Amino acid sequence: MTAGNQTRVAIVGATGYAGTELIRLLHDHPAVRITFLGSASQDGHALGDVFHHFDAETSALRLQRFSVDEHADVADIFFMAMDNGQAQRIAPALLERGRRIIDLSADFRLKNPDNYDTWYHFKHAVPELLKRAVYGLPEIYGEEIPGADLVANPGCYTTTAILALAPALNGGFVESKGIIVDALSGVSGAGRSKTQVAYLYSELNDNAKAYGVPNHRHSPEIEQELTTAAGEQVTLTFTPHLIPMTRGILATSYASLKTPVTPQDITAHYESFYANAPFVRVCPPSRFPSIQEVRGTNMCIIGLTVDHHTNRLIVVSATDNLIKGAAGQAVQNLNLMIGMPETTNLPRTALYP
Repeated sequence: MTAGNQTRVAIVGATGYAGTELIRLLHDHPAVRITFLGSASQDGHALGDVFHHFDAETSALRLQRFSVDEHADVADIFFMAMDNGQAQRIAPALLERGRRIIDLSADFRLKNPDNYDTWYHFKHAVPELLKRAVYGLPEIYGEEIPGADLVANPGCYTTTAILALAPALNGGFVESKGIIVDALSGVSGAGRSKTQVAYLYSELNDNAKAYGVPNHRHSPEIEQELTTAAGEQVTLTFTPHLIPMTRGILATSYASLKTPVTPQDITAHYESFYANAPFVRVCPPSRFPSIQEVRGTNMCIIGLTVDHHTNRLIVVSATDNLIKGAAGQAVQNLNLMIGMPETTNLPRTALYP
């Protein structure tokens, strides 16, 4: 199933932002060989005809329109970096052929198929696969991912919010109702194909806007995973904001404390919770991360404090939406699936300035 000692990987949806980041992170991965790049819009072109930031060897790779019948045997693991609704139509045939899948869309993240009707406005094509899929957040599901054949890679907002709140809920520090998550995102989170007026430079520059209020489609996913962490139903209000920045997520989360606690004590709990998580760093009490500290990395940096006046825990978390929020996390999952150290070929030091 491997070429020499290398796992063959295919990237379907290779010309989107997540797809190109996957190519960048995988082209010199010591245990991986890219054997297929899928693109419907650039079928037949060399990668270097479309993008000019790759080395000569990588630029020579050809982009092809993906077909299960023609390409199911070209790789051992398939990265699906396509729009929501597409991977679910391809996955069954690949799984039947013994292939493994890391899906970067939302197609297998939600366990309740009815949520796809409500939040994504389509009927799920293969609801029986939802239970089979492993949620690809290694800090929480690291023991399940290595044996998975279908990994649902979380998105940027969900990763940043879940990592911020899971330790507090799991440890019983905060109430499970009335949680608030406010998040800021760079424009690349919307994807490379956006052509609406709202994403024009003249609309975004010197501007900031909330959207998806109060029913953003990532809300049920965050609630689902935090409910698992808490052991009881979690409800929250999630409000995302678009800001004039290329990449990055900064989330500020608020939760009511069950009993009084010091910032030092709850910081110590977070440090213990993430003691074996190489891509999570917990700041000292009352120091908070910035987006610049995670830009270009697979890190999630978390800072927290206690507002004694309102009896609330405040958690600030930062990620790079294209790496820890997409391609980097997918590579982290790949590393676990093929028995490599999960840090292999993933950056932990930010670009600065």
